[in-house]
Formats: sequence, C-alpha cells, structure tokens
Amino acid sequence: MNKVAPQDLDRHPPALTPDYRSTRLRAPSHKLLEIEQGPGELSGPTFGHDLLGPLDHDLIQNYAQPGQQPIGERIIVHGRLLDEQARPVGGALIEVWQANAGGRYRHKKDGYLAPLDPNFGGCGRMITGEDGAYSFRTIRPGPYPWPNGGNDWRPAHIHFSCFGESFAQRLITQMYFEGDPHIPLCPIVQTIPDPDAVESLVAKLDMEHTVPMDIRAYRFDIVLRGRGSTPFENRPEGN
Repeated sequence: MNKVAPQDLDRHPPALTPDYRSTRLRAPSHKLLEIEQGPGELSGPTFGHDLLGPLDHDLIQNYAQPGQQPIGERIIVHGRLLDEQARPVGGALIEVWQANAGGRYRHKKDGYLAPLDPNFGGCGRMITGEDGAYSFRTIRPGPYPWPNGGNDWRPAHIHFSCFGESFAQRLITQMYFEGDPHIPLCPIVQTIPDPDAVESLVAKLDMEHTVPMDIRAYRFDIVLRGRGSTPFENRPEGN
C-alpha cells in the first residue's frame, strides 16, 4: 500500500482570505494537525460503479422532458484525471454540478433573478476510463452575482468532485472557461496566490473535439495531490 505524495500548500489559497467573506467563519482558528496515513486514508473510497444511470454523464438530456432541450450553449467537457506522478487514475468517480445558462442553480435557496430552466437539472456523474479519461455534455453555465459585498460576480464555472484511489486524493474544485473576463475579478479566484495555479483551473477551448454545427468542446485535466495538484476547495478534508 503506497503512501500518497505530500501536498504543496503554497500552491493553494490560504484558509483565511478576508476579501472572500465566507472564510472568516469557516477558516480553522487553530493550527492543523498532520495525521499519519493509514489503511483508512489509503484504501478507500469504494462505491458501486453499476449504480450510475445511462444519462448521468449527459446533463443536456438527464433532466430534460421527452423531446425537449435545455436552453444555452451546448458544450462537451473532457480531460484526464491524473495522480501526482502524471499516471492516469482509472475507475474513479467524478461528480459535477453547475448553474444553468442564465446563472441560476436549481436550489431552493438560490435567490438570483434569472429563471430556472425546466429542462436542466445541473448535476451529473461519470467513471473515468483506464486511461483516466472522462467526458460529459452540458450547457455552458452563466455568471451570477453573489452576496460577498459590493458588486461581486462569479465567473461561469462547473464544480467537480473527484474520488481518487484513496481518501487522501479526495478533491473538490471548480473549472472556469478560457477568456472569461470575470475570472481575474472574482474574490474567490483572487485567494489563489499562484497565477499558474489559477491557470490550471481554466478549461481551454478544444476545436479538435468540437462537433460542427452542434457543440463546442473544452479540455480540463485534473491532478490529484503532489506539487502540481489542481487547487481545491475542500482544504479541511484532504487532497
């Protein structure tokens, strides 16, 4: 049972960044304790691969009424899930969730004025192939305002939850879109000190995988753990 590489925390945002107001309440008030990796951290997680539905990876269809389509720009998001040695992580569960094309989540506490789309649920999941590859179809989400103070807007983004080969590789992160002017203005993005780390969160337009007259493609590779790890949201939990 191999231990996973240590995390390079300098690449990731500090737990407390006052301009991102939520961190004032969520940041730990005491120094974190380092716990030796044991079987519990190195042998999980386990889940049922056969529990996924046939449309779970297709957010364009998995909530739409028969014969209907969600509104918005149709896109494919694809990439590879890799470990700290750039080895593919196959058989891993990736879950995604996002706002609709107007920037509205299907969540009862979302108070943004943009309308819900009756044909878009905003959630999906998939299993990586042996080469670490994943792919899903969706609608490009819209930016939306959020109550951080002032005139703050979130860039268009998709949330990712990745279950690697162990709990020590658990990663929750966000993917942004190349060319979005909101990225450098977002207080959450600004918590990341390393410009290269920010760039690693930006999916690149991939015309090679675009389907003519149908759907554009974006490439987003994810690295679990190590010095090149994709920046994560779940700092108290792992990765």
